[in-house]
Amino acid sequence: MRIVVLAGGIGGARFLRGLMSAVPDADITVIGNTGDDIHLFGLKVCPDLDTVMYTLGGGIHEEQGWGRAEETFAVKEELAAYGVGPEWFGLGDRDFATHIVRTQMMGAGYSLSAVTEALCARWQPGVRLLPMTDDRVETHVLIDDPEGEGRKAVHFQEYWVRMRASVPAHAVVPVGADQAKPAPGVLEAIADADVVLFPPSNPVVSVGTILAVPGVREAIADAGVPVVGLSPIVGDAPVRGMADKVLAAVGVESTAAAVAKHYGSGLLDGWLVDTVDAGAVDEVEAAGIRCRAVPLMMADTEATARMATEALALAEEVRA
Repeated sequence: MRIVVLAGGIGGARFLRGLMSAVPDADITVIGNTGDDIHLFGLKVCPDLDTVMYTLGGGIHEEQGWGRAEETFAVKEELAAYGVGPEWFGLGDRDFATHIVRTQMMGAGYSLSAVTEALCARWQPGVRLLPMTDDRVETHVLIDDPEGEGRKAVHFQEYWVRMRASVPAHAVVPVGADQAKPAPGVLEAIADADVVLFPPSNPVVSVGTILAVPGVREAIADAGVPVVGLSPIVGDAPVRGMADKVLAAVGVESTAAAVAKHYGSGLLDGWLVDTVDAGAVDEVEAAGIRCRAVPLMMADTEATARMATEALALAEEVRA
């Protein structure tokens, strides 16, 4: 079975671990979000790609869900002693090494997809990890300017990490996405897939950013295979993170049904909601999307594997 998964960071990575446990013989291609990418200290940092790579490769900080296990922060402390920031973004010493290698290779002319393949040669994640694009795309968030009248745009990482999404977001813009091209292998993987899955990743700044790259949404819609998503909203609240803040920015309620309708029946064939949202099933199906209520809390790999199995079962139901 050939499976394509559109993945953000923590939620996508943990879902992938369950998926691999559920179908260990599947050929899985992961199209990773790069809208979160940021340049820090002269280095190219790819948080979502690295979270998938570290999680599946056994190097993730399990409690955090991001960053390296057994991390130290000597370089960060030394930079702070020099007064060099930003201090709010916690790059560890082991993590720095990944970003140094990536930046050196890209400076030598290698594409992001080629660099990602080279990095994965060390980590052996067990999936084919592709960035959504080799072009530069950065998600920005429009907020009220706290130092004056009007509004200003800040990088998504500043909004999410430094500000903790503490102020309303008025718009979310994947800067550069409209001019980007899918990375090599992305459209081919979608065309060859037996099923496409949207994990419980952020529907605006993770999966949504991937879909904003011209050609990706169209390829999925035209692939002729089941497209099944799992709701990141349980009981009208995000399972993790602050997805409700960016959903509000694009005019979408923070409910499992609203997120399904945001993706739309022209893209999505099946949708899983948590059992606490079983009342949303009829609403989702009325929108032309087959829907089932199953437990959606990724408490451990076994629970996540059951979620993945339910998603694949719904895909087969749609196919039939």
